[in-house]
Amino acid sequence: MRLNLLLIAFFGSLLCFILMSYLVQADHLVIFDKTVIDIVQGFEAGLLTAAMKFFTYIGSTRLIIILTIPIFLFLFFVLRLRGEILIFLAVVYITPILNRLLKLYFLRARPDFHRLIEIGGYSFPSGHAMNAFSFHSILAFLLWRHVPTRPGRIVVILFSSLMIFAIGISRIYLGVHYPSDIIGGYLASGLWVAAVIWFFQRYIERLEIPKRGY
Repeated sequence: MRLNLLLIAFFGSLLCFILMSYLVQADHLVIFDKTVIDIVQGFEAGLLTAAMKFFTYIGSTRLIIILTIPIFLFLFFVLRLRGEILIFLAVVYITPILNRLLKLYFLRARPDFHRLIEIGGYSFPSGHAMNAFSFHSILAFLLWRHVPTRPGRIVVILFSSLMIFAIGISRIYLGVHYPSDIIGGYLASGLWVAAVIWFFQRYIERLEIPKRGY
């Protein structure tokens, strides 16, 4: 059942990403993007800008890679995970590569409505959105399996969801991404994470079959 849900998540994310890519390339989301940007940037304030810069910083590829070091040590020495560490590293380290390839394919220019920071490169899909979704979703998956209480698991999911949302919205607020870039980034990472977890779960189930005597 779990494998079927992962397949649904994978193909659902894939189809939605293809649809989003078409809408972006066909310029069908211009009004949507501009409307959301106006709403988000309408909350501009000094303290909020500082917070958004903080979230955009912790979603950067450089910091994400740095954070993998203490998390790796925690997973290895405290939770004593082995195979799980491999899927964590695969998801986190390959995500920026996938993002780079996708950006070079779509070559979408960044918005120029009202930027609060300057940055180069292409826009679709958002690298920060992909990093945030991949990092926090795979970490939540690994921690979920080792948190014994329901409230603890809820906290893990809520925290991960908050970080993914905050990092994504910060890019819109700072004027360096369209909302469709963020959604596209979430979908791209969603299908990647689902694929990695599916293969991992499939591998685990195959190892357990001989133990059950089948």
